[in-house]
Amino acid sequence: MKKSRFTETQIVAILKEHEAGVPTKDLCRRHGVSPATFYVWKSKFGGMEVSDVAKMRALEDENRRLKRIVADQVLNIDVLKMAASGKF
Repeated sequence: MKKSRFTETQIVAILKEHEAGVPTKDLCRRHGVSPATFYVWKSKFGGMEVSDVAKMRALEDENRRLKRIVADQVLNIDVLKMAASGKF
């Protein structure tokens, strides 16, 4: 995945500016982002504080780690089933 030029803190600050009443067009031009990117940020981070974003990032990392553990366990189970059936 491509690394963003903006940190989550900067994104939240930009969204706060929009909530304060700055038009989207001006905001996008000033920060050098497309309106599509702005609306993706708004859907993902809209209404969040910086601490909420940090919590979300931690939860996403933990979820990614747990999914990797489950995938490894499924592979181990499949290998054991094949070895038990004698089809290896």
